[in-house]
Amino acid sequence: MTPVSSVKHIDRSDLTARAFTEARRRARSLPEFPGIVPADLATGYATQEAAIELWPDDIIGWKIGKVPPPFEERLGAPRICGPIFRRKLLVAEEAGGHAPIQFPVIEGGFAAVEAEFVVRVGRDAPAGKREWTLEEAETMVASMHIGMEPAGSPLKTINVLGPTVVVSDFGNNNGLILGPEIPDWHHRAWTDMPCETWIDGMRVGVGSAASISGGPIEALRYLLEHLATRNRPLRAGDLISTGAATGIHDVLAGQTALVRFGSYGEIPCVAVKARELPSFGEGWGGGQGNGVR
Repeated sequence: MTPVSSVKHIDRSDLTARAFTEARRRARSLPEFPGIVPADLATGYATQEAAIELWPDDIIGWKIGKVPPPFEERLGAPRICGPIFRRKLLVAEEAGGHAPIQFPVIEGGFAAVEAEFVVRVGRDAPAGKREWTLEEAETMVASMHIGMEPAGSPLKTINVLGPTVVVSDFGNNNGLILGPEIPDWHHRAWTDMPCETWIDGMRVGVGSAASISGGPIEALRYLLEHLATRNRPLRAGDLISTGAATGIHDVLAGQTALVRFGSYGEIPCVAVKARELPSFGEGWGGGQGNGVR
């Protein structure tokens, strides 16, 4: 028999997940966290798993975020993650070259731009492998790209409430814009991969791949170990957004953004008002599998 306490835990996670996914579908903001704020990451990830099951789309990758120092010791983790779904993937080269790429934001919710270094996974991770060295993680990389993560949530205060809340709503992810490949990345120092973020023509952040704690491969190593504990090993073709290299920069509908990566390229974007999606079911298709291309 399942303990009563476990039933209550599952029910709360499911109700919170339903509130977040329905708000995302309807493109409506949430005035407050829908339920009891998770006390730990395990509870937040339980809600994330429930939301993944509710969201009728395929996972094609994962975003990684850094846990702020004040939370890291208490939560026992340096990073958090969330799923990236197929319908939320845009490829810069397929969007007209330098034409701004539109990404949706929920009015009254949270939205931000993050310059990212994106890893494309080259092979399936062995099922059950829970410990990874940096060298082993590097062998998983097929290519590295420039990119932009449109962070987003129906909950405006998602970052203020902390990492357990961020985790519960898909890691505060609203997709991925994938840019060109970085040639010979493994022969370059992280400091030689610069990036900067501009909002409405004003530079708001500067960094490099070295701005990501431990570098992008350390972020990947962490993700490999974390997902193994969730029975969601990475698969060939998965796209991993390794962390906000210039910071998290809030945007509103109508604002323009530009992420530049020196000689490696740039991605111009514009935030647009999110529209309600069709009801879950017809027109969605898909399942919950990892790495479906």
